[in-house]
Amino acid sequence: MPKAPDPREEALRSLDERAQALRARTTRPPSPVGEMTATSQAYRILAELLGGVLLGIALGAVVDWLAHTKPWGVICGVLLGFALSIYMARRTANRLMAQAEAEEAARRAHASKAGEDQE
Repeated sequence: MPKAPDPREEALRSLDERAQALRARTTRPPSPVGEMTATSQAYRILAELLGGVLLGIALGAVVDWLAHTKPWGVICGVLLGFALSIYMARRTANRLMAQAEAEEAARRAHASKAGEDQE
């Protein structure tokens, strides 16, 4: 004679199936767009760093050519370009960090709300 199914085991199996279905509905696959965005932002910061220095060299060379102050324009241009590029890169990095923190806070709020809904 076959055994009667245990109601607790049935309830646990049903609960496990529902949890897996919920996890499948709410889990997002990793987005390649996010990775491309991070890579593009890294290239942007790199371009800001190099662009500031190169712009400083170019402007310093123009000043040297116009004012006949041979090395000093380029030297000052490099220093000013470097300072400007560091400022711009830091500003971009701070903006990206604030954006990431806001996304993380939204993700946590969504997760906590989903947890409250299940109870």
